Amino acid sequence: MIHKLDLKSENLHRTFDHSYKPILTIESGDTVQLTTPDIQWGYSKEKGEPKIKFDSREKEDVNGHPIIGPIQVKGAKKGMVLEARINDLIPGWYGTNWAGGFKSWQNDQLGLTNKDKVQLDWELDISTMTGTTKIGDRELHIGLQPFMGLMGVAPAEPGVHITAPPRYCGGNIDCKELVRGSSLFLPIAVDGALFSVGDGHAAQGDGEVSGTAIEAPMDLVDITLKVHDDMNLTMPRAWTPAGWVTFGFDEDLNEATATSLDEMIQLIQKLYDVKKTEATALASTVVDLRITQVVNGSKGAHAVLPHGAIR
Repeated sequence: MIHKLDLKSENLHRTFDHSYKPILTIESGDTVQLTTPDIQWGYSKEKGEPKIKFDSREKEDVNGHPIIGPIQVKGAKKGMVLEARINDLIPGWYGTNWAGGFKSWQNDQLGLTNKDKVQLDWELDISTMTGTTKIGDRELHIGLQPFMGLMGVAPAEPGVHITAPPRYCGGNIDCKELVRGSSLFLPIAVDGALFSVGDGHAAQGDGEVSGTAIEAPMDLVDITLKVHDDMNLTMPRAWTPAGWVTFGFDEDLNEATATSLDEMIQLIQKLYDVKKTEATALASTVVDLRITQVVNGSKGAHAVLPHGAIR
């Protein structure tokens, strides 16, 4: 069954809390189609059309990403796994990204201060999948690779949780591999799963080095949610068009990298029925370790096993 959610404040929140009431309840295997606002809680359908501004229905007193949800999935129980399959993503016509202007680890490393700030405004052409911006009198273009920066289920821990750091149950993962055709597998922490999605990105490099991708509204997010009672995960995992992806999150990038690698070793052991040392040796020949992002308090690393790399 296909469900459609309108873009309105009543469907938005800016924090995770497993006490939030679901805006929609669906069966496992159902599809949800929705539109997401930009990172500044606005949305413009067409060029020249003024932005509509939105707010969180929960009226939280902390800042956070605008996310749609939570969506409750029938039959989802704590300890099971929720698959979020991304069927389609269509960005809006515009996007924005920034560099400098705020205190962060990467700005410290680059020597950028609070006084240093630049904003790039992008016009997005979905027919050619290109983004165009102007710097001075120069017009520059990049290719688009849209994905959702934030997908997650409610954490088991009580209370309000900010959206910024990614967690064992997902959240602001900011992984550019999660494009159309991908499935993100999330450990379910509370009954019903309570899935939320937002933070559309039109393009981003690994690391998200300025602190922002091309932050863009999504005219369409088409996503299927399916419960798996035969999987056992403690961290998110993804199947993407490029390969299997495992994740690690920690304030220490070394720890995040170690977690993503350990998760990948476990996956290789299961896929190929080999011992841990054998899986590690195999991983060293074909697995890529990448920096997902360094911007969310908890840094992210991911390991990629390309399809067909081990036969």
